Amino acid sequence: MSRTIRMIGVDLDGTLLNSEKQLTAYTREVLKKAIEQEVAVVVATGRPFSGVPDELKHFPGIRYALTANGARILDMQKQKVVYENLLSVESSEKVIDILRKHHAIHEFFVDGVGYMNEDGLKNVYAYFEDPHMAEYLQSTRIPVKDVKEKLQTMKCEVDKLQGIFIQFFLFIFRNQKDKEEELNTLSGIVVTAAMDNNLEINKEGTNKGLGLLQLGKSLGISREEIMACGDGGNDVEMLKEVGFAVAMANGSDPVKKAADFVTVSNDEDGVAKAIERFVLD
Repeated sequence: MSRTIRMIGVDLDGTLLNSEKQLTAYTREVLKKAIEQEVAVVVATGRPFSGVPDELKHFPGIRYALTANGARILDMQKQKVVYENLLSVESSEKVIDILRKHHAIHEFFVDGVGYMNEDGLKNVYAYFEDPHMAEYLQSTRIPVKDVKEKLQTMKCEVDKLQGIFIQFFLFIFRNQKDKEEELNTLSGIVVTAAMDNNLEINKEGTNKGLGLLQLGKSLGISREEIMACGDGGNDVEMLKEVGFAVAMANGSDPVKKAADFVTVSNDEDGVAKAIERFVLD
């Protein structure tokens, strides 16, 4: 069964990449076939641009990267930003103050680069059961002594902020109402979570779905012609916004509920199999 799909937005962690954070040979070949059919394959990730694997940055035919949950969209061919929706320094400082209160490793992204407090980065393995996620963070973040001071020194608007919690503190954070609402009461922000132990903060009006629609409009591609694949909480709005939504078998229940189709897991080439079924001739 084929559909009229001209753009595919693909999340990375838990979706396009397998559990070892790798793009399999099978998925690579299917992406090539889609690109040969003039389908725009778009990276759609919560990662900063510096965290996008080099293989995807230089993948023939993949031109656009939607990063930081849609806060920054880049034309990798022309090496320029085509869209951005950024948080002010003032709002970012307030978010950092809250994350610190709740014992979170905290970081911010500016101009596609992630800056994380150095003590947290040294101990990041204690925050993840999956060593591959910890390895990814250690290899892509710039350690800074004080995140808030670094932000004040740079005086730049922020793509995204993130707090990562040890499970015990996450339980406290999400089950005490006054603390749970603390971030949400800040004006001008939106809070999502890609994993069980993180919170991601963007400027209000930012999500992957709106980013894909914005990019599609600039390319003459309608909502109905856009397919998206995801697994985490920060993918829910993306799946709701696009014309055809695919959830991974390893995805969360809200993601599956928002989907038109549930494919197999990221370790079974779920994205590739969905593309074969719904996109390729």
